[in-house]
Amino acid sequence: MSWTYRLKPELFDLNYTLDCGQVFRWGQEGDWWTGVVGDHVIRLSQDQDRLIVDSKLSPDFLTRYFRLDDNLPSIYESINRDLLIDRAIHKYWGLRLIRQDPWECLISYMLSTASSIPTIQKRIFLLSQFFGQELEPGYFSFPTPETLANADPAELDKCKLGFRTQNIKAAAQAVVSGELELDVLFRLEYKYARERLMRLRGVGEKVADCVLLFAFEKMEAFPVDTHIRQIIQHYHIDDSYFETCTNMSCMGDWGREYFGHYCGYAQEYLYYQKRMEGFVGLY
Repeated sequence: MSWTYRLKPELFDLNYTLDCGQVFRWGQEGDWWTGVVGDHVIRLSQDQDRLIVDSKLSPDFLTRYFRLDDNLPSIYESINRDLLIDRAIHKYWGLRLIRQDPWECLISYMLSTASSIPTIQKRIFLLSQFFGQELEPGYFSFPTPETLANADPAELDKCKLGFRTQNIKAAAQAVVSGELELDVLFRLEYKYARERLMRLRGVGEKVADCVLLFAFEKMEAFPVDTHIRQIIQHYHIDDSYFETCTNMSCMGDWGREYFGHYCGYAQEYLYYQKRMEGFVGLY
């Protein structure tokens, strides 16, 4: 049985945080968001500065999950380098990154390649429905590495994974065998953790950076997708640096140098602004 309680987080916007595209297992109906976190179904709503929680999960868990321990004003100050990011910060004030489960985050972003957010959500739902445990009607836990490692490929195909099926199974087998020790990635420096993830088939630079940012505390990860590439090309076209920096890896290096240690926060604000508004006027 869950219970209802209230939190009063400082500088937090639930809608922006859950809608910005960093997580895929939340849905909104009216004022309430419902999602699956671990083995729990959780329902949340925000009334001005108060967060209404219907869940078995503790306040301490939610504080960690929503990174309410991050000093957001200080982060804003450190990444606010130009008019574009300044506009994004003030438009989406209170958006926080989420600390995701490493295993679920890895598979979710492996499923995200060349896909829209609704398609990613559908794949994750089917994977959980077929291979997870039902928590309550219509809600399922995320499948374990052992379950996916031993899954029949024909059954996995029912989840509409396409070419990603074998990659997902191989990643699960790597985790189960110990070839990939997820906990070790927390201790590795960013560049070594990135290199280790990219040994997995189906994990390129963008997927690795997303996983490291959202699950492994690597705030210096700066995922570059089509939106971020277009932003850089559109707003920094006069920067002579980009005469030679045209690939996504180089743009990621630029993001880390330009925005600093918390460039991952800058990336999420810019990504959300671009997805919601397209190119914006700055004057």
